[in-house]
Amino acid sequence: MAAAGGFAISIASSAQLNGNLRSQAVPCPQIQSQTFYKPLNSRRTSASNQRLCLKCESASQNLNSIHKEESKRSNVIALEQLKASAIDSEFSLFVEFRVLIMWNWITRYTKEKSSIIVIGLNVHTAPVDVREKLAIPEAQWPRAISDLCALNHIEEAAVLSTCNRMEIYAVALSQHRGVKEVTEWMSKISGVPVSELCQHRFMLYNKDATRHLFEVASGLDSIVLGEGQILAQVKQVKKLGQGVDGFNRKIGGLFEHAIITGKRVRTETNISSGSVSVSSAAVELALTKLPESSYATVRVLVIGAGKMGKLVIKHLAANGCKEMVVVNRTEEKVAVIREELKDIRIVYKPLSEMMGCAAEADVIFTCTASETPLFLKEHVQTFPACTEMARQLFIDISVPRNVEPCVSDLETAEVYNVDNLKDVVAANKVDRLRKAMEAQTIISEELQNFEAWKDSLEAVPTIKKLRAYLERIRASELDKCLSKMGDITDKQKKAIYDLSMGMMKKFLHGPMQQLRCDGRSDFQKPEEMLEVMHAVNRMFDLETEIILKTVRTKMERTKK
Repeated sequence: MAAAGGFAISIASSAQLNGNLRSQAVPCPQIQSQTFYKPLNSRRTSASNQRLCLKCESASQNLNSIHKEESKRSNVIALEQLKASAIDSEFSLFVEFRVLIMWNWITRYTKEKSSIIVIGLNVHTAPVDVREKLAIPEAQWPRAISDLCALNHIEEAAVLSTCNRMEIYAVALSQHRGVKEVTEWMSKISGVPVSELCQHRFMLYNKDATRHLFEVASGLDSIVLGEGQILAQVKQVKKLGQGVDGFNRKIGGLFEHAIITGKRVRTETNISSGSVSVSSAAVELALTKLPESSYATVRVLVIGAGKMGKLVIKHLAANGCKEMVVVNRTEEKVAVIREELKDIRIVYKPLSEMMGCAAEADVIFTCTASETPLFLKEHVQTFPACTEMARQLFIDISVPRNVEPCVSDLETAEVYNVDNLKDVVAANKVDRLRKAMEAQTIISEELQNFEAWKDSLEAVPTIKKLRAYLERIRASELDKCLSKMGDITDKQKKAIYDLSMGMMKKFLHGPMQQLRCDGRSDFQKPEEMLEVMHAVNRMFDLETEIILKTVRTKMERTKK
């Protein structure tokens, strides 16, 4: 086994080690005499390997000591001690060996800071038959996060799975390898071959990935521009992710900023207002004609339960209509709708009772495929006057039309057809596009805020390590100084202590000012701050400890 870079080191020969252990009949891992490589700056790694050899020698000496005292103890006690010693030795060797391998691995892939990536399929890139195979129920999101973070190059993760999209957000140690691992994982859970996934997936990195999520939360990536349901789904991702190992500070912060952005866009641009489909426009137009702009006291009739009829019924329910009559050829489709909208009272009537139902209704929505009008002028003029409204309201969204145009000539009726509604929809779409442009300005502002927050987050470990590094030097030099001065008063000791603390604070002041991102307008650019951070890491050799912490975290997550 060999890895790229550096000088060769060798682990102690297995023959001597195994020989000492074999004499005590204690199992030990067979460590072959092999060549490994380490970086040029390898003092710590060399020291680690020396400790490996010393531990092996120490283990051997302990076993020999136990052997000498074996006659003085019972065989059972000796055997138990030998077993315990063997287990401890094997575990210690295993951990040190894993740290060595992970050290080489992590230093190779952390030359650049970790990246935020998004890999997914949505309504714009993949057909529904592919998306439904990849869908992950909400209850399984926490498990999916844990599985993703168990991958070698993924530190943090989140899952956003809806009817229109399945997207994986991750913090990756390596962009290329992170994408490869996530794609293979998506293929594994869905059964969709990687080659097919690659045809439909999209991938974005860092700022582009962040902007995409902000646009998703703002409703700019939805089929209906500005729709509000997606923001609730983004909130649910954060809610279910809290407390899950792997939904950590960066990913959590990313979704928190996305929620803030989505709220700002909807509040400051009002992008969700105005109907952008014929069915929703029909319901909202009727609502403006009703007493007190409410469906609470009027009698509603829907004729037709096909695709358009179903949408009308759903929009009625969303706008506060709690009871309605639905006329259709058969009851089957009405029963399906009734099952979906259990809180709404939906009364089914056959086509044979259509005229009687229409005579008693205040608002009538027609959406059938009939090639001839269902309501003629002579029919409607026989209807009794409405009790709640001055004129009976017909909203005809059928093509061909279900209501004869001349019905609008009656003083007791008012008719709106699909052309009237199309004008409303077109005007609303233009208005939403204008608001979407305004939303991009808000998204750019929040993107800048998130990047500043993320960059300041990158500097936190460096600030802590630098402070700890200088504190160790200060305390060590203070002890040396006091030991050389002999007997001095407590007042003198305090003066020397205060001197050391004052000097350390002054030394820290400059680097701290450069590393902190405190929001001042004259502050350096984020990339300049990162250059300072990396320079400080190199000057004081702080990267080693930061990387080792990442190694330990990854090892602990892998064990779970």
